[in-house]
Amino acid sequence: MTSQRAGQVLGVNLRERREALGISLSELARRSGIAKGTLSQLESGSGNPTIETVFSLSNALDVPVSSLLTEQADPDVVVVRSADLEVLSGEAVDLRLLRRIEHGGAVVEVYDQRVRPGVVQESAGHPGFEHTAVVTGTLRVTVHGRVHEIGPGDYVRFRAGTPHQYAAVDGEVRSVLLLEHPAE
Repeated sequence: MTSQRAGQVLGVNLRERREALGISLSELARRSGIAKGTLSQLESGSGNPTIETVFSLSNALDVPVSSLLTEQADPDVVVVRSADLEVLSGEAVDLRLLRRIEHGGAVVEVYDQRVRPGVVQESAGHPGFEHTAVVTGTLRVTVHGRVHEIGPGDYVRFRAGTPHQYAAVDGEVRSVLLLEHPAE
């Protein structure tokens, strides 16, 4: 999906969810901490959201991130090309949403995650659980003040609702991030 197409998908999904909840742009701005003008640009498909913006919207609208970033089609065979993906960039992390999987009311989002060295990615927390499997490099994950270092082939899972951090220990880290939103 091209950057322009990804922005259009976000705009459509953002507006549909906001309208389904019956809230105004002003109310969404209040809930998300994002300026009303920025929200208007995003809904029109002309904005350029960061990871923090998309996660704030996810929290404010009480939906998984993938609900905002993916088209609502589910063909029998899905091939995702890296070159076609929009990259959400934060201070230290680049995310590419590979797939949203719905099963039994639960949602799992699959991301290609790259963590750049020398900077810490802070998260204030969001709904669900994070599952990370490291492919290359060493990733430092801090949750509840406890530091965990995971390397190639290692895996970590934690409740994502509390503040947490990601940092590359030495060089870029490539990993697969699954965000799990259990059925209610």
